[in-house]
Amino acid sequence: MIEVRNIYKRYRNHHSSRWVLRKVDFTVPRGVSVGLVGRNGAGKSTLLRLIGGMDFPDKGEIIRDCRISWPIGLGGGFQGSMTGRQNAKFVARIHGNGRSIDEIIRHVEDFAEIGGAFDEPVKTYSSGMRSRLAFGLSLAFNFDLYLSDEATAVGDKAFKAKAERAFKERVGQASLIMVSHSEGILKELCQAGIWLNEGEAVWFDSIHDAINAYHQSIRPA
Repeated sequence: MIEVRNIYKRYRNHHSSRWVLRKVDFTVPRGVSVGLVGRNGAGKSTLLRLIGGMDFPDKGEIIRDCRISWPIGLGGGFQGSMTGRQNAKFVARIHGNGRSIDEIIRHVEDFAEIGGAFDEPVKTYSSGMRSRLAFGLSLAFNFDLYLSDEATAVGDKAFKAKAERAFKERVGQASLIMVSHSEGILKELCQAGIWLNEGEAVWFDSIHDAINAYHQSIRPA
């Protein structure tokens, strides 16, 4: 279960310091998968980073009582001077949980499908290659909750289909919190939904209701 309690988050720059998220408060029950919907810039990726522990709120707290993946699809968090294989080995030592390091590395290499680039520095990768590596690495471990930021939009048609199959295999075994422009995949994989609007989060027990609320908000007056 994940509890997000009265979260506030903003990023300061030379022009403004507006709240990206404010008064965000909800609980994700165990076994429930959730789709995040909202306009571009609504804070969906920010919320995923906060839940995954890659960033921290200015106010509020997030309570986690399960194993959570990093946000798949962002492609960040790698050491650029290390190769994909070396990064995979490093993460495997931390999250291996009984699986052999060699087994995890083989899984990542096979799933990412980046060929010889697996043994080249990650700083030379395109954003798509980084995302493939992050996707393969995330699915090499048995998390209770997977975070996905447009992960199924990575790569060519064949890899997208592979990514969707991988997520479907996780449904029933683990939960998802997913950001995707594909409403079809959200409806297929998620039961509940969160609509982010003007920094605030509205929880819906049905992903269909969350998508409908988002559609109504963007209709011309």
